[in-house]
Amino acid sequence: MAAKRLKISPPLIGTHNGHFHADEALAVYLLRLLPTYTPSSLLRTRDPALLSTCHTVVDVGGEYSPPTNRYDHHQRTFSTTFPNHSTKLSSAGLVYMHFGKPIIASRTSLPEDSPEVDLLYEKLYTEFVEALDANDNGISAYDPADTINLKKRFHDGGVTLGSLVNDLNHEWNDDPLHEQPPGHGNGTSLVKGRGPEQAQADEDARFMKASSLMGTTFLRKVSYYHLAWLPARTLVQTAYKNRFSNDPSGAIIVLDGGGVPWKDHLYTFEAEDAGAPKVLYVLYPEGPNERAKWRVQCVSVTKDSFESRKPLKEEWRGVRDSELSGKSGIDGCVFVHASGFIGGNLTKTGAMNMAKGSMLS
Repeated sequence: MAAKRLKISPPLIGTHNGHFHADEALAVYLLRLLPTYTPSSLLRTRDPALLSTCHTVVDVGGEYSPPTNRYDHHQRTFSTTFPNHSTKLSSAGLVYMHFGKPIIASRTSLPEDSPEVDLLYEKLYTEFVEALDANDNGISAYDPADTINLKKRFHDGGVTLGSLVNDLNHEWNDDPLHEQPPGHGNGTSLVKGRGPEQAQADEDARFMKASSLMGTTFLRKVSYYHLAWLPARTLVQTAYKNRFSNDPSGAIIVLDGGGVPWKDHLYTFEAEDAGAPKVLYVLYPEGPNERAKWRVQCVSVTKDSFESRKPLKEEWRGVRDSELSGKSGIDGCVFVHASGFIGGNLTKTGAMNMAKGSMLS
């Protein structure tokens, strides 16, 4: 007689109920990307007795203990940061720090111990998770001493992932136990006489929308950095190494493919090549066919700056076509932007001449 197979319940994930934030919304989604947690149920509560029944608890409980699967960051003694970063972790950063590599490996089919996974692990934290950690812990992106006299030129709306998650919470004047007027709140009309269990179920449904928002955004980032950013690194590295063949100054690099995301990688290679002359211009075709026009783009002072290291010639700016060719003495000119940060030419040779002419001005 065959032995009966024991039915093993999937590990229960716990987090707090009430007002939710982007960090635990992402933390729960990340856990469920792992095979162990894919079928897991979620319990949202602040009851210590109920939380003690959970296999894994995030963002509540006052304990950070990987051996017992506890990942809270609110305790006074907590100061853990991601390797080589100074931002205190939230529950998102904690889960990512411990499980990010296997998640990335499973989504990309790359070996977990590969250099590519190491690069993606660091990049995704820097570009995505760290800002969530900072926001949840009340850490400004700038030193307050540096922003005393800083004033915005315009209102930027403040639309962030965190704000979008916050919008999914009940509004302050919602009463989840009673009927709301039509259209009141976040688009959900609650049923009169709804009890605490039904109200909690509604709140949990809102949380799952937030978790899906954060998680799908994270997965899009994984896909982009794996399928676009990582291959571009090799192309930019080759172009950077070959830059002195374009001009003895080493100030011009040429990319043979259009649309290559080059900025991130260029600044990285320059930082690793301390003391080398900075690149001023990047040339690339507008499209894949041989007859594609070429662009010459100025490198900005920093990755996030709008100020170019060396703009295209001032007298060319805002001028187009034959008039531009006449002013510059370069055949095939198409345009130079009014700010001088980018220009176009019918040929690679023409774009190169535009770069060299501006470099010497």
